Amino acid sequence: MEKKKQNHPLGASTVSKSPQHSCLLLLLLSILFTASASADVSDVSAFDYADALSKSLLYFESQRSGRLPYNQRVAWRDHSGLTDGLEQGVDLVGGYYDAGDHVKFGLPMAFTVTMLSWGLIEYGDQIAGAGEFEHALEAIKWGTDYFIKSHTSPNVLWAEVGDGDTDHYCWQRPEDMTTSRHAYKIDENNPGSDLAGETAAAMAAASIVFRKTNPHYSHLLLHHAQQLFDFGDKYRGRYDASVDVVKNYYASVSGYMDELLWGAMWLYKATDNDKYLNYVIQNADSFGGIGWAITEFSWDVKYAGIQIMASKLLMEEKHKPHRHILEQYRTKAEHYLCSCLNKNNNSNVDRTPAGLLYVRQWNNMQYVSTAAFLLTVYSDFLRSSNQNLHCHGAGAAAVDHQEVLNFARSQVEYILGSNPMNTSYLVGYGSKYPNRVHHRGASIVSYKENKGFIGCTQGYDNWYSLEDPNPNVVVGALVGGPDCQDNFMDQRDNYMQTEACTYNTAPLVGVFAKLLQLEEESKSLIASY
Repeated sequence: MEKKKQNHPLGASTVSKSPQHSCLLLLLLSILFTASASADVSDVSAFDYADALSKSLLYFESQRSGRLPYNQRVAWRDHSGLTDGLEQGVDLVGGYYDAGDHVKFGLPMAFTVTMLSWGLIEYGDQIAGAGEFEHALEAIKWGTDYFIKSHTSPNVLWAEVGDGDTDHYCWQRPEDMTTSRHAYKIDENNPGSDLAGETAAAMAAASIVFRKTNPHYSHLLLHHAQQLFDFGDKYRGRYDASVDVVKNYYASVSGYMDELLWGAMWLYKATDNDKYLNYVIQNADSFGGIGWAITEFSWDVKYAGIQIMASKLLMEEKHKPHRHILEQYRTKAEHYLCSCLNKNNNSNVDRTPAGLLYVRQWNNMQYVSTAAFLLTVYSDFLRSSNQNLHCHGAGAAAVDHQEVLNFARSQVEYILGSNPMNTSYLVGYGSKYPNRVHHRGASIVSYKENKGFIGCTQGYDNWYSLEDPNPNVVVGALVGGPDCQDNFMDQRDNYMQTEACTYNTAPLVGVFAKLLQLEEESKSLIASY
């Protein structure tokens, strides 16, 4: 983003090169940096956040299923999954592959779209300023178009296309798929409140995003969101009890209560209808909203996100009647944030020796990116409301918004290369990044270069076991990342560390945009002196 250089307030001719004036200039710069820090402006960064933002959005084009559009930028991909749903007599073409395989899982896909939308709601101006607004809209709409297709009647939502067991027997490009594309649904007799609630959240959040640019589409999304929420609330049950094939891949360990609160919260934000707020307030205790103090935020566990959204409602006078419950939501939100900051007594998130948040061995970066997003959003809330974060660890003092943001930035900087391996875990960013991502399409020669059919075992025999780097780069993918000791092995079969998922990258879009804004403000201030 290009910025106009500001003239010095005293006029350029008044800045002398004499030693005395040089000292004065240094003093002015020192004062400037002190002031800028208190205004959320960091020193000029060594990281190219504009590039990271652009590449993070490009990643979603690598993950597209269906008929690719004319403006597809990821050239090594082609059309795939064009008969999805045909067996069941429904059009389920489109949507996203969640990771390095070719199943379309509804729950992580919906969470991905919710997080992309939330990032745009919070940081849309910054994303637009970077010239990436249209790409962000396209990333969201590719998901919501699919959800509209999947929601074939008020109480029917198609939950999954393909199954993980069959898919994992094959190592094929999506364009060559020979695996089962059987589709699975939830309905009145086979409920899935968690999936319905998360999809409602995604469509409600997206309806806010499209409100100005495409009001008709926004209204359509909101209509679907309301129907899905009602369906999920009326016919309660976990979706993995109805769709058995998902249990080994995306089991709903947290249950469905968090997703129903999450869906209601997003519908309240989208509609300003008090019935949704009342749902969040009245079910706060029985659904765990003010009971669970959680130290992760993920495609499965939504409590921290709900709690932070509820906390932000405290800024508005009209929510005063619910202040008692909202304050309890805020207490749990701050427990999560303080656990990330290592300022709780007994329930902090572990860290690697180099300071990366570490939740679990498999695909740990998903928890880092969601934490960075929530920390960034809450830092903005603290700054705008002139408040501090209050932690309860031994010797913990009030934490200001800048400290919260600085920690979020430290996690992003680790992702982008400031780590013991000197590796960017965002693929395609920087000079060193994973070259053997566990990703079927990326690890096999592009269909556009070689249209010869590659079968299930042929992919394993000829491509999977190769030690060479992948022929195609999954730009913008955030891989699983290092182990608890900051070690990382760039091997295709090391799927716990080298597989990337859509919900890893999605929360970073907003964070990159925020950090880019701060970087541009810092440069502008320096240029003015």
